[in-house]
Amino acid sequence: MDTEKLSAGICPVGRGLARAGDAWSMLILRDAGLGLTRFDDFQKSLGIAPNILTRRLATLVEAGMLERRRYSERPPRDAYVLTEAGRDYLPILQALGGWARKHFGEGAMSELVEAGTGRVVTPLVVDAETGAPLSDIAVTLRGPDDA
Repeated sequence: MDTEKLSAGICPVGRGLARAGDAWSMLILRDAGLGLTRFDDFQKSLGIAPNILTRRLATLVEAGMLERRRYSERPPRDAYVLTEAGRDYLPILQALGGWARKHFGEGAMSELVEAGTGRVVTPLVVDAETGAPLSDIAVTLRGPDDA
């Protein structure tokens, strides 16, 4: 996949996928949204090889979705904290989880719950202007030259 072409193309989906489209990156962002910040914690949670985790963290930092913050000088250790772009990505992951729960929900699965109350949350993607679910709106794409 030509991520450079995707990241500079006119399609916003392509641009987003070029920055956080692989499964490991999405799972790292999920875990960061749940409060994990340290390399060892990500590795333990995901069961990911250290070399792959190192590359994915570097890519997410470069994409501006995570910020590296030094928490120890000896030995040098960094925490990985969500940026605004990373925090804004969390509802996308939650919507993906809701879709998977609906269509592939057989067997035991975790649930998205409101932290304060324990109420189960059902993600729904809506149009910001009308509040209508996007799944109820017939849409098409318009290019920058079509306006």
